[in-house]
Amino acid sequence: MSTTIETTVVPEPQVDLGIADDGFFEVEVAEIRPEADGVLSLHLAHPAGKPLPDWAPGSHIDVLLPNGLLRQYSLCSEAGAGRWRLGVLREAAGRGGSAYVHDDLRPGARIKVREPRNNFTLKPAPEYLFLAGGIGITPILPMLAAAQESGIPWRLVYMGRSRSSMAFLSELERFGDKVQVHADDEAGLFPLKDLLQAPDAGFHTYVCGPGPLLDFISSLTSAWDDQKRFHFERFVADPAATAPAAGDHEFTVETTEGIEVQVPVGTSILDALAGAGVPVLNSCREGICGTCETTVVSGEIDHRDSLLSEEEREAGETMMICVSRCKGLRMILDL
Repeated sequence: MSTTIETTVVPEPQVDLGIADDGFFEVEVAEIRPEADGVLSLHLAHPAGKPLPDWAPGSHIDVLLPNGLLRQYSLCSEAGAGRWRLGVLREAAGRGGSAYVHDDLRPGARIKVREPRNNFTLKPAPEYLFLAGGIGITPILPMLAAAQESGIPWRLVYMGRSRSSMAFLSELERFGDKVQVHADDEAGLFPLKDLLQAPDAGFHTYVCGPGPLLDFISSLTSAWDDQKRFHFERFVADPAATAPAAGDHEFTVETTEGIEVQVPVGTSILDALAGAGVPVLNSCREGICGTCETTVVSGEIDHRDSLLSEEEREAGETMMICVSRCKGLRMILDL
């Protein structure tokens, strides 16, 4: 049995999807289903019946809603199915995107999306431990199917406040005892410390969920011998990473078109550029989605995102201009 997981770049679509210059194309909301308390799934299809581009587990898409809000959602359908499924949690303290999906979006509506991107790639490993908290199950679901097909040993711990709040439970039943569902209102908090206390274990851990859960798990894995075994995706930025620093200073950003912009303390590169008439597509403004990722021609980067790996940061080729800054006095961006 093969133990290879394909995580190659998503291939170019073989049909004309009507992709515009900004990368967006139109899809139709084919179906909306309730999946749990406060969670809906959106099933997307091409209006002309064309298959949507294939993707790899861990991928997400940019969604431009009819009300003008741009959001990112993880794909949680089966890769290669020709349609896409998204899971959307209604965020009580959100900025309007999830509320619009839950209150106003209806089957038959048209929305704009871009092709899948993957910042949470499932990499080959001798064994997997998947940890999902709440809506964090969405990027994990396709990973389970890929791991199951590969024959690589794996297990999932799916945590939530209550079973009624946990989406896609019925889909996990087919995996039997490889899946452990833990509801806090039934058994209290899950003993993660016991699960992650072996620093020299061989399994790779993939985690997605609320910020406090990720922070706690990160603290438990900090003693691991191999930090590359810990993989995660945030839905909310790490406040410590994006907070203003004592050493912040004003610097100059130059674009490859020759436009120079001063970036004062307390102002992001993204906002400074927009104020100078150089808007850059953006969404989260917290360094977690990758929409504003920009190529750096020159200059030393002060990375403050929650997305790039240590290797990518050391390479210094790109930065998230919504939160990251310049360590020096000048940098040139490919804009």
